[in-house]
Amino acid sequence: MAKLDVTKKDSETFEVVVRAATTTTHTVTLRQDYYRKITGGKVPPESLIKKSFEFLLERESNTSILSRFELPVIGRYFPEYEAEIGRRLC
Repeated sequence: MAKLDVTKKDSETFEVVVRAATTTTHTVTLRQDYYRKITGGKVPPESLIKKSFEFLLERESNTSILSRFELPVIGRYFPEYEAEIGRRLC
């Protein structure tokens, strides 16, 4: 299993380091309106980012994950993302 480190860079930007066979670094933008839509503000943003990467890593290798993206982009590739992440955060 990959090790994930999530670091908040500013109010909407996070750096995620995925340590697996190959270590990768990703910059993720999480806008406040999307954060509230997905979590209702009930979990820290870092938790949402971490769970989102766990979701991605179940479906693809860390080297296939975009190096820079906005969190809603996940739903374009995996339509089940929002429903699934909502269940994982409960």
